Amino acid sequence: MAEYRAIVSWNRDGATFTDNRYSRGHRWRFDGGAEVPASASPHIVPLPMSVEAAVDPEEAFVASLASCHMLFFLSIAAKRGLLVESYRDEAVGVMEKGASGKHWMSRVTLRPAIVFGGGRRPDRDEILAIHHEAHEECFIARSVRSEVRCEPAWA
Repeated sequence: MAEYRAIVSWNRDGATFTDNRYSRGHRWRFDGGAEVPASASPHIVPLPMSVEAAVDPEEAFVASLASCHMLFFLSIAAKRGLLVESYRDEAVGVMEKGASGKHWMSRVTLRPAIVFGGGRRPDRDEILAIHHEAHEECFIARSVRSEVRCEPAWA
């Protein structure tokens, strides 16, 4: 078993607060020392009470799924002797109202574009098989109820 930790910190910074017009800007700090400016999404909390330049939880959710998938894809490709030169995913998450009337992240679509080098180039079927295996192995994808789609870009 492993544990993963994050420190999330916020300060009122003099705002009245009870009028609900306080900044949603805050910080995420991770064990390796990385600090990330975070905020509520401007789609949820209007500016200036949210911070557009910061990462919001919804973006982090999409990035987490895309990153996990990529890391497994790279590992599987390496084990198969494939040389991956670059991997870029322009992933998109969709938030909508569910049957309960509450919003939820219903779908995340991964759109990886991969450049292979070396002598052995995989065909479409092998690339799709690696994506399928990566999805099955991804800890994050197995932990959520959102639909996670993979629509690879073909060069």
